[in-house]
Amino acid sequence: MAGQGNAAASLFTEPEMEFLGEDETISIIPNVRLEAVQLICGDFGPFYPQIPVKVPLWLGIAMKKRSKCRIQPPDWMSVERLAQVLDDEREAPREFQPLPFHYVEISRLLLDNAREDFENNFMVQSLLEDIKDVRWDKVEAGLKTLATRTHAVKLKNVSAMEVNRMRNFTVRALQSFYKHDSEDLVKQTGLESDSQTTSTSEHLPRRTLRPR
Repeated sequence: MAGQGNAAASLFTEPEMEFLGEDETISIIPNVRLEAVQLICGDFGPFYPQIPVKVPLWLGIAMKKRSKCRIQPPDWMSVERLAQVLDDEREAPREFQPLPFHYVEISRLLLDNAREDFENNFMVQSLLEDIKDVRWDKVEAGLKTLATRTHAVKLKNVSAMEVNRMRNFTVRALQSFYKHDSEDLVKQTGLESDSQTTSTSEHLPRRTLRPR
C-alpha cells in the first residue's frame, strides 16, 4: 500500500477523490451540434443532437452547466438496481457488491450537477446513502477482526472512497503488528540461541585433570 512510511500523508481529501473520479466516462445526450474534441485522454465526439455519446465525467458536467446536454443516468444508478444492491449488501455481511470503483464520487457529482436528469432523484440519493452506510459497517467490522499476525488485508469490490477512509487506520495497525511480531521474533531467536548454547556446553566431554 502506497505511503506506508507516512500514513497521514497518504490520505486524499474528498475534493481530491472527486477529481480522480471525474475521469470516469458517462453518457450524455447533446442538444447541440459540435465537432469532436481532442483531449490528452482521447478524442470525444462529434456531438449530434439527441444522439448519446460517451465523455469523461468532468466534460459532461461542463457541457451540462452550459446547457449543451443532459446527463444519461448510468444503469447502476437506477432505483431498481440500487435497491437490489442494498438488499444484496445486507444479505451478505462478509461480501461487497460490485459497483464502480468511484461510485461515491460519481453519484455525488451527478446528483449535485444534474439532479433534474434523474427520475426519483431523492430515492436514488437515499438508497446510495444506505448502501454507503451498510458497506462502511462491513469495513469497520472487518477491521475489528485484525489480529497481531495480520500482515496484509485483501478486500474485494471496495470503492476508492472506502479505501481512502480506512487507509490511515489500516496502515498504522499493520505497521504496529509487524513491529510487534518482529520484536517477538528477535526475542524468541535470542532465547533459542541461548538454549542451544547451554545444551551444547552440557554435552561437551569433560577433561580429566592430571594429579599434581
